[in-house]
Amino acid sequence: MDRLSTTFAALADPTRRAILARLAQGDTTVGELAQPFDISLPAVSRHLKVLEHAGLVERSIDAQWRRCRLVGKPLLEANEFLEQYRRFWEESLDRLVDLLEARPATRRKRRKR
Repeated sequence: MDRLSTTFAALADPTRRAILARLAQGDTTVGELAQPFDISLPAVSRHLKVLEHAGLVERSIDAQWRRCRLVGKPLLEANEFLEQYRRFWEESLDRLVDLLEARPATRRKRRKR
């Protein structure tokens, strides 16, 4: 699987997205990451492994603590991929607005007849 596909597969899970949102606030330990979730510590660890495989998270050992930090590069690559579609939709919506704004003028002319 290519890196972009791996990134999107990792982002597909809401628990993993919540973990990334927490890590966006700063580095933390695995135990602290697990606190808000109603899942076991081993389950959180499995989610972290998926995120780590996608290159979104790095883990390190600091004495007895296992610290995690967010890695932004894969998110940047995903954003760059999605950006082209954002431009597409903005242009499409702009064309739709133009079309809709042109329609009422046509209707008014027909009513006057």
